[in-house]
Amino acid sequence: MSPGKQASENEAAAPMAAGVRLEAMRRRVRLSRLAFWTVIAAGPIALGVAITSTPTTVEAATEAKPTAVHTTAVAADPAGYAQLFVSTWLRSSADDASTAQARLAQSLAPDVELPDPAAGVQSTPQAVTAVRSAQRTGGAWSVTVAAQYADGSVRYYAVPVAADRAGASFAVTGAPGVVAGPARAEALTSPYGVSVPEGDLSSAVGEFLAAHLTGAGEVSRYLAPGVKLSAVSTAPYAAVTVQQVSAVEEASAAEQVPADGTKVRVLAQVEAQDAGGRWPLAYELALTARSGRWEVSALESGTAQNGGVR
Repeated sequence: MSPGKQASENEAAAPMAAGVRLEAMRRRVRLSRLAFWTVIAAGPIALGVAITSTPTTVEAATEAKPTAVHTTAVAADPAGYAQLFVSTWLRSSADDASTAQARLAQSLAPDVELPDPAAGVQSTPQAVTAVRSAQRTGGAWSVTVAAQYADGSVRYYAVPVAADRAGASFAVTGAPGVVAGPARAEALTSPYGVSVPEGDLSSAVGEFLAAHLTGAGEVSRYLAPGVKLSAVSTAPYAAVTVQQVSAVEEASAAEQVPADGTKVRVLAQVEAQDAGGRWPLAYELALTARSGRWEVSALESGTAQNGGVR
């Protein structure tokens, strides 16, 4: 058969096939209508059966419910507000309510009277510091503030303060009262009960602290891999001398550096010197043994650094 004739027959067959499919669809529609009207004629019961027997899939949309987030409100501590009030109140005088200190004190506590110091009496404190905050019911607080004077004496004031939970507003609700200072707490038993002799460990501690505080050498050379610690900038001291090193673990007292990965925690008592004198300091350090030497893995005193092992 020639290609041209075959193409003609194919073109003729395409409409015929389409016509056959269309006729089949029309027959199905007619049969569906006939079945529907037959059910109608049979009565409502048959119609109900026909409807219920038709398989229907309904996918219900699930309403997205918001996830409940539980937050705990933290009451704002008004210690700084009370400290500021006592500082300005003690520096005020009822005889001259127009001074900046008196105006500030009255703005912080409008209902509290200003003091009336005797003429010629030096009652101005050198320093004022909040030392304790105690929350009462609701937003009521009692803040204890210490005022230190030039003669070395300290007077403690209890200040009633109201505060909202957001820390957006405070108010001194009454005059301060002179109270006894906080009692001295008993010192906790130190975990550093192992005396570290002079040797590799104490030397590593001394060299690290010298680099950290005086800039003598690079701090990084004394650190374990992955640990990042920066030296104090600008170096505050000219020299650092180790006075005593104590540790928690018995391995710290060994004459030789133990196996790789051995960890110890130490407390180093040092003496730092600068142009102003000598200063006793203490540092808590964590060290790890590696390749026959001790390396600093964390400086526990102060803020933890990236890579430090706590």
